[in-house]
Amino acid sequence: MRRYGPGAVVLALLCAAALVSREPGDTQRLHHASRSEKAGWIFVHLEGSPADLGYQHGYLLAPEIRDAQRVIEVLLGHDTSQDWEFFRTAARDMLWPKVPAEYREELQGMSEGLAAHGVKLDTLDLTVLNAWMELSPYWFKWHQAQQGKTARLVPPEHCSAFVATGSYTRDGRPVLGHNLWSGYAEGSRWNIVFDIHPKDGNRILMDGFPGLIHSASDFGINSAGIMIAETTISRFSGFDPNGIPEFVRARKAMQYAASIDDFARIMEEGNNGGYANNWLVADRKTKEIASLELGLKNVTLQRTMDGYFVGSNFPVNEKLAREETDFPTKDNSESANARHARWEQLMSESKGQIDVVRGQSFLSDHYDSFEHKTDPDERTLCGHIDLSPRGAKPWEPPFGPAGATQAKVTDATMAEAMSLSAAMGHACGIGFKAAHHLSKHRDLIWQGGILRDLESHPWTDFKALP
Repeated sequence: MRRYGPGAVVLALLCAAALVSREPGDTQRLHHASRSEKAGWIFVHLEGSPADLGYQHGYLLAPEIRDAQRVIEVLLGHDTSQDWEFFRTAARDMLWPKVPAEYREELQGMSEGLAAHGVKLDTLDLTVLNAWMELSPYWFKWHQAQQGKTARLVPPEHCSAFVATGSYTRDGRPVLGHNLWSGYAEGSRWNIVFDIHPKDGNRILMDGFPGLIHSASDFGINSAGIMIAETTISRFSGFDPNGIPEFVRARKAMQYAASIDDFARIMEEGNNGGYANNWLVADRKTKEIASLELGLKNVTLQRTMDGYFVGSNFPVNEKLAREETDFPTKDNSESANARHARWEQLMSESKGQIDVVRGQSFLSDHYDSFEHKTDPDERTLCGHIDLSPRGAKPWEPPFGPAGATQAKVTDATMAEAMSLSAAMGHACGIGFKAAHHLSKHRDLIWQGGILRDLESHPWTDFKALP
């Protein structure tokens, strides 16, 4: 087993930064690409063939991708006691054969763009990076079971989200909002806004993580009018190694779906159960919205032209909850249930008033529906979590080291203009200081080399380039 001391990780990250050379890239492949930074986000425009998209991605974000890979290597190693090569083998034997040629070319292009900056990550490294959230815990639990072992890993609760339309929104058209829940180590790096203009398929505007060809937090819009978000299904178990990787299906749906039917078909085809989510989708053209709860055995698609769907990691379908999770559906103190109750309250109170500004306030909300008071914690929509064994509530600012690390909102008008509003860091404005937290939680010293400050930034609009 590879061991990760904080000093070794710091050295690795410094070495990664040093690897970035001053050599120019392939100017022809980079001709339409660009990078800029604003309000804590890195805005990246990619354009062209799959190979060119990948090259531009790798070249423009080379330091960030190298850093991100090191972070994920540490997290996977800590959670599973396995080294990076273990997951490369899984990528080679199980995932890569099922990656379509288009996305193989994009990953190969990314490797070449990284190499132009002196960063050596091949397509298997990048496949592991793209699939890290389905490899652990979903595939790893399945793999351990095949060996007669038990992996005591639980899928983390990722995200709070809503979609509304008809009489619930101010203009009768869809509004979509989402915040990403994650550890601060990875969440502080989930700060890319990708503007992707592929040779084939639809234009994409989505948030993302360095080196990933899909969003992974899965908030995005496309030029065909589809608006997408999701939240994970809590305490889910199940995996099909013969299925299509979730990251492939998620990217394909973002790129090629032109309707809710398209989206559901793409996500269901070859479903492997990895990174199991409840997807919230809107079609700005028809004003219809949908909820696609995608378990491995149970799939539920609900649709409406007048109403809302909300997500906070609670299982929607009772059969799915019973057969594919060990989620306590009756425990009102559970984060997912408490946030669900708060969503229902906010939707009722805000009927006819929901717009982008109201959506931003939802994702900054600190009302704990279980304790019936305003108190930022793991039960509030803007989540503040402590993962240390010392307890869930350290109650000295800045909380941490996990929670709602960024947020996004868009409506039909903005989506038509390929635009969204995003806030990096906690949308409520509370920041996080890594050194302060580590000094009080020595059990988290293993994160010393990867945990960094998470500053909160104001809501900022982003728009696809002309």
